[in-house]
Amino acid sequence: HPVVVRTLTAWCEVNLVGMATLRKFVPLFDRVLVQRAAAEIKTKGGIMIPEKAQSKVLNGKVVAVGPGARSENGSSIPVSVSVGDEVLLPEYGGTKVQLEDTEYILYRDSDLLGKFCG
Repeated sequence: HPVVVRTLTAWCEVNLVGMATLRKFVPLFDRVLVQRAAAEIKTKGGIMIPEKAQSKVLNGKVVAVGPGARSENGSSIPVSVSVGDEVLLPEYGGTKVQLEDTEYILYRDSDLLGKFCG
């Protein structure tokens, strides 16, 4: 039978051999959990780019969204992005979240700069 373990960042259902079988993290309100895209480490010609010369990656993929914010009169304001959307990120801001050895960033919906279509 699985053992349920609560961590600071997520609820995990872990089987008896210690492998995570389910990871569930639900952002609250209008928050959006994003996985930043990997930096380009090679040029198109195959030359390795030194870490200091790599440009900061400002796009990522939405992996979880909250239910939305509430207006002053209590009506729901939906989040403008969906899971799977590729979004443009601000250079600074967000809260780093570590879930199962992967780093994510938690943003407010209004902090995202845009989403890529197509």
